[in-house]
Amino acid sequence: MSKPSPDGSETASEDFLKSQDSRHFSVLRAEVIECLDMKEGEIFIDGTFGAGGYSRAVLESSKAQVYGIDRDPNAGQTGREFEQEFSGRFKFLQGQFSEMEILLQAEGISKVDAIALDIGVSSMQFDEAERGFSFSRDAPLDMRMSCTGQSAADVVNLYGEEELANIIYKYGEERKSRWIAKAIVRYRKEQLIERTLTLAGIIEGVLGKARFIKGKKQIHPATRTFQALRIYINDELGELEKVLEVSERILNSGGRLCAVSFHSLEDRIVKQFFKLKSGGISRNSRYLPEQTETNDPTFKLIFKGGKKPQDKEMKLNPRSRSAKLRAGIRTQAAIVLSE
Repeated sequence: MSKPSPDGSETASEDFLKSQDSRHFSVLRAEVIECLDMKEGEIFIDGTFGAGGYSRAVLESSKAQVYGIDRDPNAGQTGREFEQEFSGRFKFLQGQFSEMEILLQAEGISKVDAIALDIGVSSMQFDEAERGFSFSRDAPLDMRMSCTGQSAADVVNLYGEEELANIIYKYGEERKSRWIAKAIVRYRKEQLIERTLTLAGIIEGVLGKARFIKGKKQIHPATRTFQALRIYINDELGELEKVLEVSERILNSGGRLCAVSFHSLEDRIVKQFFKLKSGGISRNSRYLPEQTETNDPTFKLIFKGGKKPQDKEMKLNPRSRSAKLRAGIRTQAAIVLSE
């Protein structure tokens, strides 16, 4: 039971947060579930299953069929537990959400009714120190969501100075990227950079330690560089562009798409997608395939702009502060690509 509010009523945010897996809070869960508006017999795709927050909410509030997708092999255990708990109504699919169409075709599914995307790294991944996503504790410099392919350590130890600087600037929006890249290259001449705190210390040597301004602690100086490496290694922005296009193809008419982003690079892609597909942009988007000027809108916005968490949710879950939800409903319009 959640803690009652001063007036004796139970607060919705406290109730929803306390019902979550302790490793992961599904940000804006109540708002996402409202936009999904699942009905009996419909098919819902949780494109970023994680600890199953959105999946559980849909399964417990409706009689929909749910498929959870995640490239993180650690999510598989939770997925198998869901398959037992919600036998016949849930199935976990291991893979990248950009492969959603192929994964679903293997299950005999070509069209779905709703898709939710919680973009970026999950709280669960941040909290598992050995994954190397965070610099709050010393761990191997890894950051791979799928646990395969090149790691962050490979990038910082093998890439050239200019390439490192470009990655840190492009994906971390770090203005002093060239200084940081130079310091990384200088350090690795003496020894390899294999630990999170080693890299964080190198960056602190360039930018200084986190400071308090007007009593408020600023973000850690390593935050943007770690973000850049994570996004680059996992091709997060490329994956996002692909899954948005896939979602447009596989949603039924009237199907709902909800996307929760956590930083400006993600949100910019989602925002441009919905603007273009709802007729809000008359020119071609640099993020998406070219389309003719006369295309009918393939999405109708459920609400304008990005919806932020309520103050009480941000207080209970500080990681939700930067989150934005954007959502749309698939129209009957066909997708028409220019030649």
